[in-house]
Amino acid sequence: MTTPSSPHGLSTISQPPVANQLAGWDLRSPLKDVPAAVDRALDAYFDHSAAEFSAIAPEFNDAMTVLRGFVMGGGKRVRPTFAWAGFRAGLEGGGADSSSIQDVDPATVLLALSALEFVQACALIHDDIIDESDTRRGNPTTHRVFESQHRERDWFGSSEHYGISQAILAGDLALSWADDLLATAGLSPAIVERVRGPWRAMRTEVIAGQQLDIALENDGSESIADAMQVINFKTASYTVARPLHIGAALAGADERTIELLLEYGTLVGQAFQLRDDQLGVFGDPAVTGKPSGDDLRTGKRTVLVNTAFAECSPEQLARLREDFGPLPGAAEHTAEQIDRMRQIIQDCGAAQQIEDKINALSERAISLVEDSWLEDSISEELVAFARLLSDRRF
Repeated sequence: MTTPSSPHGLSTISQPPVANQLAGWDLRSPLKDVPAAVDRALDAYFDHSAAEFSAIAPEFNDAMTVLRGFVMGGGKRVRPTFAWAGFRAGLEGGGADSSSIQDVDPATVLLALSALEFVQACALIHDDIIDESDTRRGNPTTHRVFESQHRERDWFGSSEHYGISQAILAGDLALSWADDLLATAGLSPAIVERVRGPWRAMRTEVIAGQQLDIALENDGSESIADAMQVINFKTASYTVARPLHIGAALAGADERTIELLLEYGTLVGQAFQLRDDQLGVFGDPAVTGKPSGDDLRTGKRTVLVNTAFAECSPEQLARLREDFGPLPGAAEHTAEQIDRMRQIIQDCGAAQQIEDKINALSERAISLVEDSWLEDSISEELVAFARLLSDRRF
């Protein structure tokens, strides 16, 4: 272990640069432009952090490099996109007091909302450890990257344990940086304070959802209601509803607009996760970047799977139970077993039920914003985004 190259290895946290990376960003910038802009903002933040903390130790530089590779290695940037949508909704018919944000740089707002990607990084890195996943977005998961580093360097001890330990800390670092970025992006203390409530709620809800998910896998519950509760906290709230809330609160939107966005966000978030569950069973790995059938191999109690348990005939149910989840002696599932489970889920009608539910949730969300008081400029984008997420194959 090397020692820090500076006398103390410490640094104060300063405001990250943003102007050059987000030049031209304005209050009406469309949702479709958010992912690329967030990428530029995050890239600048990593440059800033590397310069600020590089004196700590080479090993910490390794961790920052791995985290950077993970965050910048793909992702749909759904959460900052919805947060920007919430901000714009507040300004475009949502009752925001424009005088309270008249001096706010739109680029600063987007930089602050980019912090949501660090929360997401923490959640995914830890989720991959919990699920013992080997790949994410077609690349090795973070704990496998660290494991490989340990093995390649021929260090002492267990490479697997080292990889898990370092990945846990990388996830913790991402969560810490999320708070740092929100606090130092350049928003006024009054505006940051408006965001604190939904920000805190989001962090607690996603952890609660993850804990419920783990409990559901281990207690063997086949309850569709229990699986929907996991979706509500782990995905619907965290992915869509709370980011919308955060953006709207930042703009100073009125209460009825926040309630509208929370309802819309819950519906879209539920549809988003139900689609994700379908892709986890039927998706093309070349498109999704994840092995197809993983939920079946690991025994994840999704709404899709629990619907299949409820709809199967006794004969189908017996075959599904035989193949579902970890096999005796840690045996690997064959392609034939995975295909057999997929076929049962289709034949019993569960796959079609979930498809119908996705469409119904999406249409309810669309009707909400189409019938609302929001300006067409933002409501039309919210409608398009709801359709994009519910119809996705990635």
